[in-house]
Amino acid sequence: MPLRLIFMGTPDFAVPTLLELVAHGHEVVAVYTRAPKPAGRGMKLQPTPVEQDARRLGIPVLTPTTLRTPEALAEFRAHNADAAVVVAYGMILPQPILDAPRHGCFNLHASLLPRWRGAAPINRAIMEGDAETGVMVMKMDVGLDTGDVAMAERLAITDAMTAADLHDALAPLGADLMVRAMGGLERGGLQLQKQSEEGVTYAAKIDKAEARIDWKRPAREVLRHVHGLSPFPGAWCEIAGDGEPARIKILRCEPAKGAGAPGEVLDDGLTIACGDGAIRILELQREGKARMKAADFLRGTPLKAGAGFS
Repeated sequence: MPLRLIFMGTPDFAVPTLLELVAHGHEVVAVYTRAPKPAGRGMKLQPTPVEQDARRLGIPVLTPTTLRTPEALAEFRAHNADAAVVVAYGMILPQPILDAPRHGCFNLHASLLPRWRGAAPINRAIMEGDAETGVMVMKMDVGLDTGDVAMAERLAITDAMTAADLHDALAPLGADLMVRAMGGLERGGLQLQKQSEEGVTYAAKIDKAEARIDWKRPAREVLRHVHGLSPFPGAWCEIAGDGEPARIKILRCEPAKGAGAPGEVLDDGLTIACGDGAIRILELQREGKARMKAADFLRGTPLKAGAGFS
């Protein structure tokens, strides 16, 4: 029999899992997501990506500001769910909520636990130079991503991948994994395994203060820093111009040959020297402007060898 599920999620990353669960015949009786927030030029309230698709599918949507009241718990229990599926919901689930569904709550996490528990696993895996990452389904407990793991899929990280690229690769991979996990739960054959006590790392939320590029670092570290923060918040630097230095976000780059003082422009193709080696900028964004290819930027802002990024 298909499972009776509560789905809890908020951003684009969660949408494929919701759609796949519905497509595979599970009964999603309610969707919990974060409340709409003002956005855009008119600052109109914008529903989350998950809410938009849930309403399109005719699924009731709830946006509580807390799950810690007796009323919120009673409403949650009233769904009489077999399980809750949680994907980037953005709110801590207290123990009574975790215990409410018949089989518990299952989270899709975008890392190979116990590495990169926490808020920003995709970004941190790239920024730290990891060779691979993945997605895992775990049964939730009150700890921070400490629950027993049911299933996992691995994915190689290349130096060409940005956080957006990795996000877009992991989202459908995770959706398929969660569907398989719920299939196992439905058949009574879902196996759980405790996480290792070794190799625990934490993926702290990205702080804008760490986004400035340090050109004194080796080229590969600069490249991974840039790609791990692309497109948001965007790794940035400054370039001298008329008047105040202009802030530039670098969104995509590649390894390049060359050497020079850190931050020095080495040629007319936006090759920039690092502490060891160099990178070539492929895409960037001026403050307040749209992202653009390096060639388009250079047509409006010609830079010669010897110019400097700081």
